[in-house]
Amino acid sequence: MIAPAAEPRDREDSLTLRTVMVCMRVGRPNAELLSVAADVAGRFASRVIGVAARQVSTPAYVRGSGPVEPHDYESRKFSEQAAAAEKEFRAAMSSVETLEWRMQMTSGPACGYVADEARSADLVIAPIDIRDRPFFPSGQAEVGDLLMRLGRPVMTAPAGVAGFKFRQALVCSKDVREARRALADSLPFLQAMQRVNVVEVAEAGTAEDVGRRLNDVKAWLARHGVDAACDVLPIKAGAAFELAALASDLKADLIVAGAFGHSRLREWAFGGVTRDLILRGDRCVLSSH
Repeated sequence: MIAPAAEPRDREDSLTLRTVMVCMRVGRPNAELLSVAADVAGRFASRVIGVAARQVSTPAYVRGSGPVEPHDYESRKFSEQAAAAEKEFRAAMSSVETLEWRMQMTSGPACGYVADEARSADLVIAPIDIRDRPFFPSGQAEVGDLLMRLGRPVMTAPAGVAGFKFRQALVCSKDVREARRALADSLPFLQAMQRVNVVEVAEAGTAEDVGRRLNDVKAWLARHGVDAACDVLPIKAGAAFELAALASDLKADLIVAGAFGHSRLREWAFGGVTRDLILRGDRCVLSSH
């Protein structure tokens, strides 16, 4: 069992998230997602943008004639559902000083619209539910595509989560660009946490090298005011299983992990560990690509 890190002192120079974007489902409840977003926005005094998008079911292009307009029924149904989502969004975010709502039916993938709008945000919070094939409902932005397109970190909120507490973070370290990006993007959260643990999975014969890397990570975090406990995690079972078990033992509120993968014909393949932590996990995960 890895011991929790010591609680840090109060920090006046902590980073913040000025704008948070919430990727709303339409035609589905968003209470769990919004409870996480409200807690994050409250902690950082963020302005919040709610965004809803759906791709037109008709093919986007017909014989090169250009984008097609949505059928009246489809457009009307989306407008009604988006209006209900906006009402839910504004009610849940009533304590937030600055709110904005954006919605669009698109001829291309909905995640493209969300990614474009994310130029206004520091963080995108998105729902994840293994019942949603396994990402989002049909026609809505998929979290993998979002990660590939955004250029912003994504925080996924799983089904069943009840708000977000700034108590314990588990950082899944790895000596690759995506993991470093996720660590840097997570700094506002890590500075606000009571405890931070950083682990890197080590295969046989690599523990010494992993330990040296973690020393660098620990020193880097300390320069940013984060007192983290850093440990090598030997592989006994699958890496995702080991990390998920550790997150459960630590009662982690947040897992930080890089998103590894490739894009081909608008399809996304996560690296196995990140995919399993996001899709099969029961806690919030912050990822960057």
